[in-house]
Order: sequence, then C-alpha cells, then structure tokens
Amino acid sequence: MTSLRHSRGNAATAYAYLSPTLVLLAVLMALPIGMVIWYSLQNNVITNANPQLVGLQHYIDILADSQFHAALRNTTVFVLASVGAHLVLGLAFATLLNTPLLPNRIKTVFRTIFVLPWLLTVAIVAILWRLILNPSGVFNYVLTTVGVLDAPKEWLGDPALALFAVTLMNIWYGYPFFMVSLLAGLQGISADLYEAASVDGAGPIRRFASITVPQLRPIIISMTLLDLIWTSHQFALIWMSTGGGPLDRTELLSTYTYKLAFSQYMFSTASASAVFFLLISALLAYAYVRHQKARD
Repeated sequence: MTSLRHSRGNAATAYAYLSPTLVLLAVLMALPIGMVIWYSLQNNVITNANPQLVGLQHYIDILADSQFHAALRNTTVFVLASVGAHLVLGLAFATLLNTPLLPNRIKTVFRTIFVLPWLLTVAIVAILWRLILNPSGVFNYVLTTVGVLDAPKEWLGDPALALFAVTLMNIWYGYPFFMVSLLAGLQGISADLYEAASVDGAGPIRRFASITVPQLRPIIISMTLLDLIWTSHQFALIWMSTGGGPLDRTELLSTYTYKLAFSQYMFSTASASAVFFLLISALLAYAYVRHQKARD
C-alpha cells in the first residue's frame, strides 16, 4: 500500500510539473485543431452569422475540385524532388567536408559557403532567386553564354518551367540541414572500420556502400522523414516567388488552402483542405515517431 501511494505521489508530482506545458499545448494546438475540424463540418463560418452543420460536404467538394488535384500533384513532385536532392547534395557535401584529402582551411571555407543558404531568411531567398531567374538575371546569362539556351527564359513565369524553378530554389535553401546532420554522423564513424576494410581490399565505393551508408542509415531515415514534413509545409517561399502561379503550376496544398480562406473567403472549405493537410502531416509524424522508438 505504501509503495502504491508512493508511485501515485510520484505520478502526481510529474503531472504537476508537466501541467504548464500540457495547458500550453492544449491552448495552442489541440484547441485550434478542434476548431478547424468543427469549422470544416459547417457551411461557411466567419462570414456567415448563423452557420449550419453540413457534415462531410466540404470534404466531398475538395476531393472533386480539379485545383485540389493539381495542388496535391504539385506538392508530391515538389516534396519528393526536394527531399531527394537534399539527401544527395547533403551527403555529397558532407563527404567532401569530411575527407582527409583537403586541408582544414579549405574545409572551413567550403563549410561557410555550403551552409550560407541556411543563414538567410526565406524572404531574402525568394527575392534573391527572383533576381537570379529573371530573364536578364545570372542564371539565363550563364546558360545562354555556354550555349545551353538559345534565348533567355522566364523561369518563374513559364507554366512549363515554374515548378522546376521553385523546386530548385527550395533545394538550394534546404540542403544544409542534411549536410550538417550527415557531417556530424560521418565524424562519428570510427576510422578503424575504414582501415579494416582497406586491409581487406575494399575500394572507396565498397567502403562507402558497406560502411558509410549503413552507419548513416538511422540519421538518413530521421532526416528524410523530418524533411518530408517540413517541405510539405513550405508556403512562404512559394507565395513570395510565384504566388502559386502561373495558372496553377506551382500551387501547393499550403497555397491552395490559403487562397480558399483569404482570397475566396471560403473558410469552411479551407478548413476541410487543412484537415487533409493535417492527416498527411500526422501520418509522416507517426512514421517519424515509430522510427525514433525503433532506433532507441
């Protein structure tokens, strides 16, 4: 009995310490999420003084909307291309910064250059790349000079090129996250493993595939899941560069939901779109938590 009381007292003490955080989470997360779900089940709230319950009608409307399909398709391409490139570039640059073939001074210079995109705000990145991708900008100048293009292109204004352009911007902006994380992982791999593999006759490619990749696999999976969540939420970069245009070629779920709410004032439909977005994020978050538990 004494032991039971002691354990209950410890549990009560723990919950007492956690209560400020739990209250904050309830106010800042649980309450807004519950309100959005409730809004999605009514006809247009906020602009309607007496909204009526309409059930799942807004979800049906969203699933039948061709713009939602376009936004979902663009989001899938944007996220998968960005995360894949982040992984490849991050691993390549991390390997370069970890190699013993370069002097430490050269590594310091490269480390500063490679991490620079991470130090800029998203507004600066959007403005910078709008200047670079301008028809009279650096990108067009280099490509026309070397003969890749016959004439300058409007990268952000061409429906066939806009999604590629904003994906390129996001790749440049986000790869340092992978690079820094993978560099820390590379520096934690024992040099004895590589020496033993070299003695056994393994070449650089074999050592990379048999030692580096397996040792980095937990980090790669964790970073990939996190990047999937963060990249799928990208809004500011798209909004400040193309606004979801031209047409709907760079419309993502984030910009689509924003326009429903604040351009068309369809707040209930926007809430339904946000709930879809929430479900996707929840699935990715669940996968990340499961991986972390398995890793532990």
